[in-house]
Amino acid sequence: MLLAAFVFIIVTGLIIGGGYAAVVYGPAAMARRSLDRRLREVSANEPEAGAQDSVVRRAVEGPLPEFERFVMRTRAGSWLASLIEQSGTRTTPGAILLFSLLAATVCGLLSVLFVRYAYIAPLVAIGAGLAPFGWLRHRRTVRLKQFEEQFPEALDVLSRAVRAGHAFQTALGMAADELPPPVGPEMKKAFEQQNFGLPLRDALDQLAARVPILDVRFFVTAVLIQRDSGGNLAEILDNLAHVVRERFKIHRQVRVHTAHGRFTGYVLLALPAGLAVALSIINPDHMAPLFREHLGHIMLTTVLVMQVVGYFWIRQVIKIEV
Repeated sequence: MLLAAFVFIIVTGLIIGGGYAAVVYGPAAMARRSLDRRLREVSANEPEAGAQDSVVRRAVEGPLPEFERFVMRTRAGSWLASLIEQSGTRTTPGAILLFSLLAATVCGLLSVLFVRYAYIAPLVAIGAGLAPFGWLRHRRTVRLKQFEEQFPEALDVLSRAVRAGHAFQTALGMAADELPPPVGPEMKKAFEQQNFGLPLRDALDQLAARVPILDVRFFVTAVLIQRDSGGNLAEILDNLAHVVRERFKIHRQVRVHTAHGRFTGYVLLALPAGLAVALSIINPDHMAPLFREHLGHIMLTTVLVMQVVGYFWIRQVIKIEV
């Protein structure tokens, strides 16, 4: 009881302290951030003192710099850094790992204190530890879908700029200024890289690595081939934009035709859980052995595993590559 009270006091203090800090220091921090952004926009075209250092790429430091450097020397750190960059999140691999360990520890301790079954605590700790990585993958998926939807418009902007007589590098900068996130910032990063001396081939290859979409790879390949062999770049970009839009049209038609299968899968997945809840309300004694007996625990674990396998199986059945 003392340990439970101690954990409760710590968690309550953290929540109250965080809320107090957000209320007291939040408006001032947002005002400073808005002022800094406005000053950067105003002084964007003015020469700065020490401008020779502005082209140096600085790594974002995490809460523990030594731990951050250790993580970045590992293969997992490189993979996590790539995932963070593709998700568009302003954080570091070390911060994600620390938050994952903290979430797993806190949730595991709370499960030990408040749940009677011993096998629940490891499952809760593993789930809480994997939650930050799942959140990053969700952010990455959403951001890549937004990029894919905006990419035909970016191709149109590049095509119009090239047709108007601008060089491709200049057209890239114009697209970066006109397009919204996430296409605009990625184009801006590629434009700044080649503007600071990186060859255009390397800048476009890094764009394709940051945005692992097939359409971007087509775009990079088409531009590089045109620079080597010549041709009408504006026409190439127009044709590529048309192909991307037609592929989106076919993809939406496929989603319409597979809607019945997806809805059936959701119903089959929700039916056992809904039936278990209904039986627990109608006849609790009938469902009690599943939660009290050892054989019931084995059956519940088997059901959960089979549900997960069935979910991914149904997703593969209704998944059609376009």
